[in-house]
Amino acid sequence: MTSIKQHIFRFLYKYIGKPVFFRIDPEVTHDVVLWFGRMLGKYSLLQKCTRWCFDYRNPALSQHIAGIHFPNPVGVAAGFDKNAQLMSILPEVGFGFEEIGSVTGKPCAGNAKPRLWRLKKSQSLLVYYGLKNDGCEVVKTRVAGKSFRFPIGISIAKTNNTETVDAQKGIADYVQSYRTLATYADYIAINISCPNSFGGLAFTDAHLLDQLLAEIEKEPLKKPVFLKLSPDLQEKDIDAILVVCEKYTITGFICSNLTKVRKNEKIVDVVPSKNGGMSGKVVADLANSCIKYIYKKTQGKYIIVGCGGITTAHDAYEKIKAGASLVQLITGMIFEGPQVIGEINKGLTELLKKDGYKNISEAVGTSIK
Repeated sequence: MTSIKQHIFRFLYKYIGKPVFFRIDPEVTHDVVLWFGRMLGKYSLLQKCTRWCFDYRNPALSQHIAGIHFPNPVGVAAGFDKNAQLMSILPEVGFGFEEIGSVTGKPCAGNAKPRLWRLKKSQSLLVYYGLKNDGCEVVKTRVAGKSFRFPIGISIAKTNNTETVDAQKGIADYVQSYRTLATYADYIAINISCPNSFGGLAFTDAHLLDQLLAEIEKEPLKKPVFLKLSPDLQEKDIDAILVVCEKYTITGFICSNLTKVRKNEKIVDVVPSKNGGMSGKVVADLANSCIKYIYKKTQGKYIIVGCGGITTAHDAYEKIKAGASLVQLITGMIFEGPQVIGEINKGLTELLKKDGYKNISEAVGTSIK
């Protein structure tokens, strides 16, 4: 029955939903999907209907990581639900967790439009939002005092304005978001890799990262902390980051964010703007290389979340076998449809069975070990 439903919804998305959505400006489409998702999440009957349509569960996909129970390893990456509006509906679509944000200390309108483009032939997006979000105080009102059916991570970043170019003000901005939101998150992701903000990737510099993590470490409320890395980092840059992280209580890394590098054989479209970073298939190999490098370099010490270019169970499994315990996606769902989450989870279950594993955790890093 599950396979039949997935085939039906794949057909409907491919031949009806996607042709309509892809005729509309991508940011407008995103806003419409957010509105529709909020409506579905308001009513228990609609939640149950969504669950019946899309959700797939199997105990072989369940894991306990950093004290958190993940029902399956497939999460929605930061950037889709920027302002914490879809927590009630995304678990019903089949996701095992969600990462809200990125959220900043102050509200941020983001960069000027247009700021989102589809690279259709490349199965990718060009993103130039510039950390558009309502700010940590508003997001707090949407998560405080509520419980959700899956783990919630919150990605924090420094506000995209000229003020936070100053390193100390940027650090204070991160700390403000951590202090405001950590109580309500299962984990915090520190986004040091947004390519679309004032000041660039300042905190990929080891010295500045050291200062930032020192301030975060002083906060009395301790939550699992992940660093979200750029796929464009050189190995020497990653090495320097790993040396800094040894000094602090860092749970792991998210590999990876958007790529700004235009020289990439997977880019087969004309890139419509010199601004922005790319998600989707064009970042897949870069993310996989980052996962492998960190897993091998640290001998599996850190939890790795793989993000970039996942559209199938095989894509997700490749990242898991490279060292990722969890994976995230957005672009894959946009190009393939909402049923792809269940397809990936079902496919992972079949791949585990084929390889003789009883739980997804047994497959982590097996292509490296």
